[in-house]
Amino acid sequence: MQSRNYTVEEIKKMREEYLLPSTMSYFSTPLEIVRGEMQYVYDAAGRRYLDGFGAVVTISVGHCHPDVIPTVVEQVRTLQHMTTLYYHPAIAVYAKKLAETMPGELKVSFFTNSGCEATELSALLAKNFTKQQEFIALRHSFHGRTLMAMSLTGQSAWRHSLPYVFGVSHAPAGYCYRCPYSLSYPACDLACARQIEEIVKYSTSGRIAAFIAEPIQGFGGVVCPPKEYFEIAYRIVRNYGGLCISDEVQTGFGRTGDRFWGIEQWGCVPDIITMAKGIGNGVPLGAVTTTRPIAESMRGKVHFNTYGGNPVSMTQGFAVLEAIEKHRYPRNAKAMGDLLLDGFKGLQEKHRLIGEVRGMGLMLGIELVRDRATKEPAAKETLRLMDLCKDRGLLIGKGAMAGNVVRIKPPMCIDKGDAEFIIRTLDEGLGIIEKEG
Repeated sequence: MQSRNYTVEEIKKMREEYLLPSTMSYFSTPLEIVRGEMQYVYDAAGRRYLDGFGAVVTISVGHCHPDVIPTVVEQVRTLQHMTTLYYHPAIAVYAKKLAETMPGELKVSFFTNSGCEATELSALLAKNFTKQQEFIALRHSFHGRTLMAMSLTGQSAWRHSLPYVFGVSHAPAGYCYRCPYSLSYPACDLACARQIEEIVKYSTSGRIAAFIAEPIQGFGGVVCPPKEYFEIAYRIVRNYGGLCISDEVQTGFGRTGDRFWGIEQWGCVPDIITMAKGIGNGVPLGAVTTTRPIAESMRGKVHFNTYGGNPVSMTQGFAVLEAIEKHRYPRNAKAMGDLLLDGFKGLQEKHRLIGEVRGMGLMLGIELVRDRATKEPAAKETLRLMDLCKDRGLLIGKGAMAGNVVRIKPPMCIDKGDAEFIIRTLDEGLGIIEKEG
């Protein structure tokens, strides 16, 4: 398959003919990436780009990390696949090491291929354990593209084509910049979090299976709630018999800085953690980790995943954890994130397009608006900025309902020079757009 080079136009033609028309691509002129090395990727012409989006928040420790690849290559040479119906040490050893990173009593894991599958299993666990069927999720959330995951997702753009699972209600997110009640923190007394109780009382049977939420919303536009939000939300949910599920697909593995799990930033311990993306640093891998009593609700039931827990993905997952520990990447995420956040706030003072800067660690967002008073989303300007950054060697992402939030989520191995490059490039791009408009 690598015997010849294909032009962008040839690839585009094949994609249009042989892939579903829903297959997305970034940039007005699509970019062909052929090689990766830590925080950088290279196109077919050999040009280097700083991956400021971590391949959609998936590359946690770096592309083709030198501490990861050799052990995985050796495993591929030895045994590529064997299901969990047979014993192999990799899955048990990795599960033990993963448990050591967990808060509270979360110790028991099941491995999947994706975040969607992890979401589905977390819902199944909650229903089995509580004997309830109803769920509360958040507006602006994203939990995947399968039936239950789409039902839990709180954005209409990602909810289409399928009938939904019954019994899912959506509560307001802790989105202070666009507060649905037009209130201001902290005088609001966290009305968004307290609304969960009203939803339970008036939109459910009064008993729920679970509440699922991302500690910081990813696709929703890096929505970072007030520090008290989850403490209030978890207390309400547990008062009504529900479990608390933390979707750590994007926030996990140190990305929010210093702490391993995003929910730890809010001082809370969930009942279930779901994860994917950064767990495998590029291989299809997801997982669910929970407590022993909740896990016991699956005893006697058949639950199987053909590829989940295979030796190659387990070897890579283990190597990623070792790299995180060895290089203290969560600490670096905190340091580089603070540097970027300060830089972005400086850009906010300079550029009228920036409505708000938010996030923590290396999970950061810049919300672009056409007018700060009306907060009209600047979606076209966001696309323009992505192109301008790409032309200057920086790849960034976008999110939010209106597609107007710049998402900066690079691999956790970036250094000070990279952070300064990101700030300079955004500054230049925003300046060009503001002169154009």
